[in-house]
Amino acid sequence: MLRLIVLVLLLANGVYFAWSQNYLRAYGFAPVSPNEPHRLEQQIKPEAIQLLSAGDLKKAEAQVQADSAPKECLQAGPFDEVQTAALRKALDATLPSGSWQMESQKEPARWIVYMGKYANAELQAKKRAELAGMGIKADAVANPELQPGLVLAGFDSEAAAKAELTKLAPKGIRTAKVVQEREAGTTHQLKLPAVSESLKAKLPELKASLAGHAFKACS
Repeated sequence: MLRLIVLVLLLANGVYFAWSQNYLRAYGFAPVSPNEPHRLEQQIKPEAIQLLSAGDLKKAEAQVQADSAPKECLQAGPFDEVQTAALRKALDATLPSGSWQMESQKEPARWIVYMGKYANAELQAKKRAELAGMGIKADAVANPELQPGLVLAGFDSEAAAKAELTKLAPKGIRTAKVVQEREAGTTHQLKLPAVSESLKAKLPELKASLAGHAFKACS
């Protein structure tokens, strides 16, 4: 009986030694490695982990707060077909996908009672103030080719614009004229429905592609 107990103990010690030395791993028996190398294998791009300084952490928190703040809606236009094609290329290269929309609409021809073209913006502002003193409202012209200039009234026909010019003559309007601001056709309006601070920082890069138009709050 004693021999059997000794034999069992020797056999158990031998099995334990083989198990502890990973000799039985091929058969599915082995101790768990304290280093857990399988966890390292499961990591996704561990080299991308960065330790942030206190200053970097504050900047990151400020950026998160800015991006989570209420977004502003901006628009610019209208643009014709040629201008829109060039603008689309600039938008694709500058802004994230899905951050902008191009809305199209049919536009009738527009004739305006126009004053200009002025040599500079200062002269335009001076004339605008002079007209305001006469009780005549004047707006900046939208067509870049007519800027800087003023629009006293706008109509869908040349005849209606000429009739308005005749009415303005007794009020002292001498240098105004009727011009066609745009032809009938399809125009396109650029819309940025949710402008974050990070997106707004990229907008100056689009200035050359806006054909003289500026961003304004969505109507």
